[in-house]
Amino acid sequence: MDDARPHSAPHPHPWHARDPDETAGHLDSPRHGLDSAEAAARLDRHGPNRLTPPPKRPGWKRLLSQFDNALIYVLLAAGAVALALGETADAAVIAGVVVINAVIGYVQEGKAEQALDAIRAMLSPQAAVLRGGRPCTIPAEELVPGDRVLLASGDRVPADLRLVHAKGLRVQEAALTGESVPVSKTVAPVAPDAPLGDRTSMAFSGTLVTEGQGQGIVVATGDHTELGRVGRMLAKVESLTTPLLAQMDRFGRLLTVAILGVTVAVFAFGALVQGEPWVDMVMAAVALAVAAIPEGLPAVMTITLAIGVTRMARRNAIIRRLPAVETLGSVGVICSDKTGTLTRNELTVQAAVTPAVSYEVEGIGYAPEGRVCSAGQPAENDGALTELARAALLCNDAGLSRGEDGAWCVTGDPTDGALLVFARKAGLDPARETAALPRHDTIPFESERGWMAVLQRVVADGGGILYVKGAPERILPHCSGIDPAAWAGRVETMAAQGLRVLALARRTHPTCPAEADGIGDGLEFLGLCGLIDPPREEARAAVAECRRAGIAVKMITGDHAATAVAIARRFGLAEDGRVLTGADLDRLDDAGLQDAALDTDVFARTAPEHKLRLVTALQAGGLTVAMTGDGVNDAPALKRADVGVSMGIMGTEAAKEAADMVLADDNFASIAHAVEEGRTVYANLRKTILFLLPTNGGQALVILAAVLAGGTLPITPVQILWINMVTAVTLGLALAFEPAEPGIMAQPPRPPREPILPLPWAGYMAVVAGLLVAASYGLFLYHQGEGAEVARTVAVNALVAGEIGFLFNARTGLGPVWRGTRPGRAAWISAGLIVGLQAAFTHAPPLQALFGTTGLRADDWLTTAAAGVAVFLLAEAAKPLFRRA
Repeated sequence: MDDARPHSAPHPHPWHARDPDETAGHLDSPRHGLDSAEAAARLDRHGPNRLTPPPKRPGWKRLLSQFDNALIYVLLAAGAVALALGETADAAVIAGVVVINAVIGYVQEGKAEQALDAIRAMLSPQAAVLRGGRPCTIPAEELVPGDRVLLASGDRVPADLRLVHAKGLRVQEAALTGESVPVSKTVAPVAPDAPLGDRTSMAFSGTLVTEGQGQGIVVATGDHTELGRVGRMLAKVESLTTPLLAQMDRFGRLLTVAILGVTVAVFAFGALVQGEPWVDMVMAAVALAVAAIPEGLPAVMTITLAIGVTRMARRNAIIRRLPAVETLGSVGVICSDKTGTLTRNELTVQAAVTPAVSYEVEGIGYAPEGRVCSAGQPAENDGALTELARAALLCNDAGLSRGEDGAWCVTGDPTDGALLVFARKAGLDPARETAALPRHDTIPFESERGWMAVLQRVVADGGGILYVKGAPERILPHCSGIDPAAWAGRVETMAAQGLRVLALARRTHPTCPAEADGIGDGLEFLGLCGLIDPPREEARAAVAECRRAGIAVKMITGDHAATAVAIARRFGLAEDGRVLTGADLDRLDDAGLQDAALDTDVFARTAPEHKLRLVTALQAGGLTVAMTGDGVNDAPALKRADVGVSMGIMGTEAAKEAADMVLADDNFASIAHAVEEGRTVYANLRKTILFLLPTNGGQALVILAAVLAGGTLPITPVQILWINMVTAVTLGLALAFEPAEPGIMAQPPRPPREPILPLPWAGYMAVVAGLLVAASYGLFLYHQGEGAEVARTVAVNALVAGEIGFLFNARTGLGPVWRGTRPGRAAWISAGLIVGLQAAFTHAPPLQALFGTTGLRADDWLTTAAAGVAVFLLAEAAKPLFRRA
């Protein structure tokens, strides 16, 4: 976990803690800006303001890596031997199987390196700077430390800046810090150990100016910015392999060793002990290897995962990397962002208080639908409520409109938007109110003041009304006729509920508008509004479902601790009120962090390295981790997690490219649906493996029995390849369409190291392989007197009939057939399809010539069908023996 440790040492240049003049002196940044010669010299010294792209792996290497598999090596060797012996048909079929699997893998491989490309694209292409006393626009790549950058609403910050001037400046930093609302900026220094989200004296590269104006000194460019630091972290993070791929890799190596050992032993026994011609024994060994290798398994696994992708897409979960489908089924903990995932990312006024009455505000989001109630009854003809709502409506710079899709949206500050919606719910008509009280003057919100004021002219009598809104601690001391201490306690109570509280007041018939440095005393207090980003109701149900399924849910957010805990409690998390901040995590070593990560539900004011450390610590605790996020700051943790989940609506391109899954609706409930689908996919993959391995084993044992008996091969290598590919992509594929097992979300997550094939399953598969050998080799011996072609044709069809019967056993694993869901259309369709293919294999002249088959009589078909029924009945009868094991 060393690579995930944060920079716990003090920042080498804590610019956020330095005075602006000190910063200017240290960087030799004159007030009129750098001159051109000095800027050019610094550009040569520091390099361009861009992120360094990483080296990319060429496409040919990615393609060759698809062949790096032990089973593929064995198949290629078998094909080469067949070709050397002149068996071109066998060699061609083997080569075709290998190439198809490689192409599928190449096409499906993820493009994780695009995450870094997306981060680099976030840098501003242009920058407004002071050069030689004159403002000018230059390419952002030419910025150097010491440059003075001018900021205005709508600008993307082009480098890390120490602010030296800020007027109403607010910056949206959610992509970098996770802060859910724009941050008000000041020039005052902050504490050296202030977390990233609290460095209000800084503007960071890649963030967006939403309001106001400012000027800042460039203190870091390119890779040295906070954005560049995230990029470096992302480049160092290694993606983990999925549990299934790791298990299949181990299984493949063991199977390869076993196949090679048995193949060599069979060749040696036949050639040296029984004295058979070595060419015949080589072909027998090739047949044995081809029979034992489940070459259809990679294709069936890919198709099964792709079916899971399609199912998840219908439930708003877009899978970017196929293995993530299966990994979702083993997730033991979900680390979730708060804003937009668990909550709606739409601020809503939920409570309002006037000096006489408390109100509950119904409805969520920006739709102006819902009532304002007191004690459960609609508030009607309430003058105090109307005046509070009027102040919220008029002391406001946002807009509320309805889009073409019918959804309500806000332009401007989300807080102002929520106040507009509240006013509409209280019964006010914005057009009528602004017509009766048009705006005459305004003082915009600035964080230094903590309030906004507007002067409205009263059309009816020519007078004026001053409305003020802002932080309660800034408004209450200027109001008359109230007890500020008592109201401060009321504010604390509301804040403890996770509400963001605003106070509103007015002054009628003001002699002059409020001054910028104060609003004066004697204000009439109108009341408080409590706002919150409301939880998604479906997300609350999904969190409860996940916890019932044994999946822990942890909230990791950039918001403040009190807000995070209040929201978490609405989801049944952090009932004890425990929360750890980024500063708390910095004080923990790796062992302490692992304990804290397992025991704590809520983490607040976190930076990118904190998220990465938490994910790594949970993985070290033996858990499979899913991580959600939407910002650049989330990208390293998304890449490190077993399943990275990005938001599709609010997510940055960097987060989407680093993620394995993208939520089309930004909703936590979609993650729970995806986990259910992942568990279903894994169950179906296990059933597919349960089906394929004993069928391959049966084919190999048929060859082995013939060699040991010193007889003719009952099935040729090319016939075996026919069986493998045809049954795998028909019968085996049918299991991919199986529905979810009853109660699948009531089961605990499977341990990441749980073997894909428990010992009882292996024993059961050995029994099934024996049944298939008995059916196929037995009928081969019975018909051997009719000629090799007839006997082999019967043997192949008996083997396939037995596999059809076993397909219906495998649908329920080791569970009884009658307790599972009824066989779906896929099982019956695949069974019918394989019967048709076998009829063509047996009777079509071109296939007879290619595979060495001949036509069969009606009684031969009845015999093979009886063999299939016998395999089904005996395999089902054997299940109780292994369920008790």
